[in-house]
Amino acid sequence: MDLKVAVVIVCLCAFTITPIEAGIPKCCITTKNQIPAHVLFKVQRFDVQQSTGACDIPALILHVKGKKKPICAHPKVKRFLSLLIKRNMRISTLAGPM
Repeated sequence: MDLKVAVVIVCLCAFTITPIEAGIPKCCITTKNQIPAHVLFKVQRFDVQQSTGACDIPALILHVKGKKKPICAHPKVKRFLSLLIKRNMRISTLAGPM
């Protein structure tokens, strides 16, 4: 076998494997019902995982400042998270511009 043909075959194999790994969704398998308040204060953003897609369970994916892995929370935690967001907005408007 020619060396050029072998290199082309290896490159084609590498290109076909890469998209397959990128197409696998990262799903929450389990969720936590209670998240400590100090962790909720550090949430930078959150995503909602629906059970209708590739993932089996509904979940709230919390991206916490200082943590590499997100936290999978039960969707009811969203209610408390929205209360914290409203509270933080109220506190920042009361403080006014500095």
